[in-house]
Amino acid sequence: MNKNSTFTIIFQSFWLKNDNTNYNTIKPVSEDILNPDKEPKIKEHRAGFVNIIGNPNVGKSTLMNALVGERLSIITSKAQTTRHRILGIVNGDDFQMIFSDTPGIIKPAYQLQASMMDFVKSAFEDADVLLYMVELGEKELKDEDFFRKITTTEIPVLLLINKIDKGNEELLEQSRRHWQKLVPNAEIFAISALENFGVREVFDRILSNLPVSPPFYPKDALTDKPERFFVNEIIREKILIYYKKEIPYSVEIDTEEFEEEEKIIRMRSIIMVERESQKGIIIGHKGNALKRVGIEARKDLETFFGKQVHIELYVKVNKDWRSSDKELKRFGYNK
Repeated sequence: MNKNSTFTIIFQSFWLKNDNTNYNTIKPVSEDILNPDKEPKIKEHRAGFVNIIGNPNVGKSTLMNALVGERLSIITSKAQTTRHRILGIVNGDDFQMIFSDTPGIIKPAYQLQASMMDFVKSAFEDADVLLYMVELGEKELKDEDFFRKITTTEIPVLLLINKIDKGNEELLEQSRRHWQKLVPNAEIFAISALENFGVREVFDRILSNLPVSPPFYPKDALTDKPERFFVNEIIREKILIYYKKEIPYSVEIDTEEFEEEEKIIRMRSIIMVERESQKGIIIGHKGNALKRVGIEARKDLETFFGKQVHIELYVKVNKDWRSSDKELKRFGYNK
């Protein structure tokens, strides 16, 4: 069977499945792969870095959360939701996959965005497998230099055409031919990360490409980020959801206090903005807008940590922090 027919069958199987499927009951890939009855038989331990790159809003964070089986990356419909490089680790008896979610590739307009693109550059330096993610109908990467690296790298490249549920078979075949011509060194997969379709096949292919290696992290590790990082990200996600225009992109979160007790976690977080006018918008009339952010963030934080959370939110002006090397280093963007 040739590659074209295999690709078509994969697509058709997506459309022929029962329309009544409840996607919320589908187990994450990491949970499924760790089932001893299904786990590939690998004699030697394999480990490596699997780095996900692509334009903004193509579904990179959704894919990593599906692969890891935990909600490590925040997800919104806005571009530039992911600012940092976030690691998610999947462990098996004889393998360790270290997935890396990176910011969407853009042309930087200010220092923060330049620092975000540095995270993408680092993804090329340590990758054992590169996942280049596009969405159905997409035609190009927004940075020619990054694209040149993808097409000339000796690293195994898996090109993932995501959001196939948004189109039809004809559009998918056109997309496959387009990307096969542009990135001949890549192996192409059609997936829907949101619905967990085709993700298992990608996971299996990644596993076969990992080098023989001891684990890089302890076998019980899930991520390299501290707890406060996820507090900051969950709060920032709510701001991305509830505020418009430049407000979400002018905000940074700093969790100053994080005290965990037996039954409750108490935290105090500062929402940084660049101007006084933005401070007023974040707080809202009688503090209602800020209160909503706190309520919704607390719900997700309690789910994430598995216990009761008490959170206090404050808003502070930190003028032009996005262009300050000192402040960017403080927030973990400049190393």
